[in-house]
Amino acid sequence: MYQLEPSEAKNRILQLTKELREHNYKYYVLAQPSIEDRDFDMLMRELEDLERSFPQFIETDSPTQKVGSDLNAAFETVPHKRRMLSLSNAYTWEELDEWHARIQKAVEKPVEFVCELKIDGLAISIFYENGEYKQAVTRGDGTQGDDVTQNVGTIRSHRKKLSAPSLNAFEIRGEIFIHRAGFEKLNSERVLKGQPIYANPRNLASGSLKMKDANEVAKRPLDIILYHLLTDNRTFDTHWQSLQEAKSWGIKTAESSRLCRNLDEVKEFIKSWDTKRKTLGYDTDGVVIKVNDLNTQDELGFTAKSPRWAIAYKFETETVETTLKNVSYQIGRTGAITPVADLNPIQLLGTTVKRASLHNANEIERLDVRLGDTVMVEKGGEIIPKITGVNLSKRKSDSTPIIFPTFCPECNSPLIRKEAEVQHYCSNEIDCKPQVIGKLEHFVGRKAMDINSIGVELLRAFHESNYVKKPADLYALEYNQLMKLERMGEKSASNIIEGIEQSKAIPFPKVLFGLGIRYVGETVAKKLAAHFLAIEELIAATKEELESVEEIGSKIAQSVHAYFRVPKNIEHVIQLKNAGLQFKSEKKELDGDILVGKTLVVSGTFAQFSRDGIKEAIVANGGKVGSSVSKNTTYLVAGDKIGPSKLAKAETLGVKIIDENQLIALISGNSRIEE
Repeated sequence: MYQLEPSEAKNRILQLTKELREHNYKYYVLAQPSIEDRDFDMLMRELEDLERSFPQFIETDSPTQKVGSDLNAAFETVPHKRRMLSLSNAYTWEELDEWHARIQKAVEKPVEFVCELKIDGLAISIFYENGEYKQAVTRGDGTQGDDVTQNVGTIRSHRKKLSAPSLNAFEIRGEIFIHRAGFEKLNSERVLKGQPIYANPRNLASGSLKMKDANEVAKRPLDIILYHLLTDNRTFDTHWQSLQEAKSWGIKTAESSRLCRNLDEVKEFIKSWDTKRKTLGYDTDGVVIKVNDLNTQDELGFTAKSPRWAIAYKFETETVETTLKNVSYQIGRTGAITPVADLNPIQLLGTTVKRASLHNANEIERLDVRLGDTVMVEKGGEIIPKITGVNLSKRKSDSTPIIFPTFCPECNSPLIRKEAEVQHYCSNEIDCKPQVIGKLEHFVGRKAMDINSIGVELLRAFHESNYVKKPADLYALEYNQLMKLERMGEKSASNIIEGIEQSKAIPFPKVLFGLGIRYVGETVAKKLAAHFLAIEELIAATKEELESVEEIGSKIAQSVHAYFRVPKNIEHVIQLKNAGLQFKSEKKELDGDILVGKTLVVSGTFAQFSRDGIKEAIVANGGKVGSSVSKNTTYLVAGDKIGPSKLAKAETLGVKIIDENQLIALISGNSRIEE
């Protein structure tokens, strides 16, 4: 995306956060949205993009970190037995390919998928016991929802008593919606009565389900399709198997769902329904793709708000033609050069678009885009619009290819292109102003050192006055220096010095995040600081040791390892440490020390503990939890349905394989397993 000024980014993040909160309230609580779903998705994507680029400005309760809430004070609120999360979205084949590649890299085996039409309705969780309907709960905020048991019981297609279910108790999730015919009939009746009409079927379904009088709910033509069966203990091997079983009990599942052996079949399903969906009697805005194997789902896990094993592919994008006037080049804090297209203004998905990302030199060459060209611009899944093609029939005869620069447009230093990367970088990390200011702004941000008395304009003043060229220089600033700056008052200078001094108490994970190591976000920094309790341990870690940390892949490990092989980075860390910053994590009090010095990898499903529970027990007894089997792994804790690749690797490397009972005995001191 093109680079905003930090002050602009901060204001835009605050604006989007407020706007999305309001839209969530209107959508989930009032069932009266004032914005189309696609426009909402676009705003959410913009906020996600900005938060990735400017993490210091993320609000604590950002809409990107939590599920929109439909909680209603008129209903009893009950906690979910398992979180109800939203899905991440893909709008292009490329995004779907990237999701698929992440899955394949994580599980290293062929993966089947189940495709289901994404119904535009209201998410619901339903509980059965001994074949009888017991409770229905809305998604709410993902952790708790509204009890709408009585209202859901009025839906004619919902089965209250099942035919010979093979399970005594289970939860099944799905969507409540209204067919377009029923929606149009109700609206026609309201027109005749002089009443305002409903905006769309989804709003009507949501509003109907939240009515206080179940007799009135029964008059609404609500329908239900259920698509996700959940049990306390693993009963089925695959998602598809569970759906077929639920269908045999009389539960209404989606007839259009399909089992796909590979990604090509997934794409065929999407293509066919992109056309056929217009013949359906209800609204669908995409296709949900889920990993079929339930054990693989467990391995992939979740992010803060969505499962990694599922994604929603959204239909339709809007493309508009306009003229490319110019290409400018902007530099981020990592030194990456991003070409930005300056366009004749156009309207696209309700907004005025003047600029679009061209991403990198490869993209310019692939598109063969030239100044003066008539270009196709779309948003699709990208909030920052992108050029997708050129109308060659309108190209001028004297047009010439765009030549990508070889020198930085800010500092005139040579551009470099790292091996296996498409991005060009400015080679001048020390003196290139956008890079220096960007790194400093990241360092003082709320998610890092939290020096809120220092903003981007002040950082520019520090830089121009040669006071600060790197974060460690902040800790050498003196009051008298600050008073020499233009428009600097005594109180402001005191606040700055005090803020810098207070930042010395910021804990190690945030200091590590503040260093700005590539790919080390807030969560990764926490993982690293918990695993390597001091900066010296982290600096000395090999790539293999880094990869053994839970959720640290080879890309992150390579970046961290490379960062600490650069002498000037080590020198900078030493300066920060000498200034009094925290580069050591406090050791938590342990339940025991039997696993100190040992690294365990956990895989499969377990009878007595959840996988997270086993990991917590390992850490509580001094052990470290690894994400993949390596020569540094002490034990592989193998549960039922463990992935064959992990077993094979453990056997090849001679890693000791133990089960759940052996681990419990080891922790309790009743067993000494020979390594």
